[in-house]
Amino acid sequence: MSAADDRLAARVRALAAAVEAAEGRSDAAVSADARAVVERAGERVAFSGSYTVVALAGATGSGKSSLFNAVTGTELARVAVRRPTTAKPMAVSWGSELPHALLDWLDVTGRHLVPSGPHELSDLVLLDLPDHDSTEVSHRLTVDRLVELVDALIWVVDPQKYADAALHEGYLKRLAPYADVMMVVLNQADRLTPEELDRCLGDLRRLLDAEGLRATPIMAVSALRGTGIKELREALARTVANKQAMTRRLSADVTVAATALAADLGTANVPRVDERLQRQVVAGLGAAAGVPIAVDGVRRAWRKRGTVATGWPFVTWLARLRPDPLKRLRLDLTPGDHSPTEVNRTSLPKASAVQRARADQGLRELTDAATSGLPRGWASAVRNAAGDRRAVLLDRLDVAIAGTDLEVRRGTWWWGLFGVLQWLLIAAVVVGAVWLLANPLLLGLGLPQLPPVLWYGVPAGTWLLVGGVLAGLLLGVLGRALVEIGANAHARDARRSLEDAVRAVVTEEVFEPVEAELARYRLARQQVAEAART
Repeated sequence: MSAADDRLAARVRALAAAVEAAEGRSDAAVSADARAVVERAGERVAFSGSYTVVALAGATGSGKSSLFNAVTGTELARVAVRRPTTAKPMAVSWGSELPHALLDWLDVTGRHLVPSGPHELSDLVLLDLPDHDSTEVSHRLTVDRLVELVDALIWVVDPQKYADAALHEGYLKRLAPYADVMMVVLNQADRLTPEELDRCLGDLRRLLDAEGLRATPIMAVSALRGTGIKELREALARTVANKQAMTRRLSADVTVAATALAADLGTANVPRVDERLQRQVVAGLGAAAGVPIAVDGVRRAWRKRGTVATGWPFVTWLARLRPDPLKRLRLDLTPGDHSPTEVNRTSLPKASAVQRARADQGLRELTDAATSGLPRGWASAVRNAAGDRRAVLLDRLDVAIAGTDLEVRRGTWWWGLFGVLQWLLIAAVVVGAVWLLANPLLLGLGLPQLPPVLWYGVPAGTWLLVGGVLAGLLLGVLGRALVEIGANAHARDARRSLEDAVRAVVTEEVFEPVEAELARYRLARQQVAEAART
């Protein structure tokens, strides 16, 4: 395999990768044409062998069939005075056997072998195509089909119709990228004087050059008199010996397909979604999913639980009667709190209209940034990626919030210390009250009274009673202040944990699908650029 063949194989693989990446996103017709080129290249290379397929094409009356007979040295093509129309393509090959598999792929049933040993035209398959201007639609369709498949084309024109618009507008201009695998042959040169022939060839050259076909050679022949037939056969022999017609033709096919696909993909910079927009989306969806409510629930739950644990027991019993905020929101349930078949969901209120609008706005701004400059099909794919699972997004966020460990089930070590101190102070109050009431009670019962115990001139019971109450209240106030500090700290931690959980879900459901589409677009651009590089 030559270096040109290796390069062609690499370009075909790149085009195939670009087509796969662009599937369902680029223009359907452009993608279909590129896919057809990839398939055709693979099939043609598989049938290659050493054969070169060259087709004679032309208009009715151009003498194409006569030229076919003159080149092949046969009378296979039907020729008549009244300009017959070639109905079906015919193939001639030289050698010991026909390339039937290749001709089956070309769908050419009329096939003839010119038996020969080693020959200058060995491995040539020469086709005589129907007239491209035939009134029969099937004839024109056959020409269009085989023009896409053959390795090289020889367009046969005559002095009267060499500038015919049906040829130039319908074929030659469109086939300008294939200039180096085409030839234009002016037949019936015997009808012109040398001066007329020179003018005709010069005019034809100017036409071809204006149509981007400077690389396409022209030749004057006369099938009737045999003029130029030897030179034409020699040109065919050089094409066969070079063994590059198929490679050049397929390379041109890849270039045309890659250029069309590249134009469809555009040249704008591939957009990127910045961190600011991502944070905005996470914040908006977090608010819609109830993160602020959950954070406030953590603050209030820590405050309630800390107050109950550290406050003055004579007062904190009222706090025990209030429902726990997190349990009411179903955010602090243990596995035993769920039924065996229950899904771990919260009781957070549904998002308000304002919150939903904010979340939608964040997603819209994200998709606008991610689709900036993209072709319509790719922009639509990115939008679908961002909103494809929007219906289940809030449900997944709710489950993620419910599964986040808010770290509020256990208090802190000093809660226990304050609790012990409070109960010791309660015991002091009780002892003080009993001590103060003991002597009056004993007096009423006629029993001996307890000896008085004074501390700084004040009964000890009074010290215990009043001191216990005051110290308990002061300890409760201090505990409340420390609990408030802890509640705010835990609320901040909970916000970070919940936002991380929200970001993880949004990344999976929104950011990663969007980035996957953008990466796919970048891949398509890279591969099509590689395919277009000759």
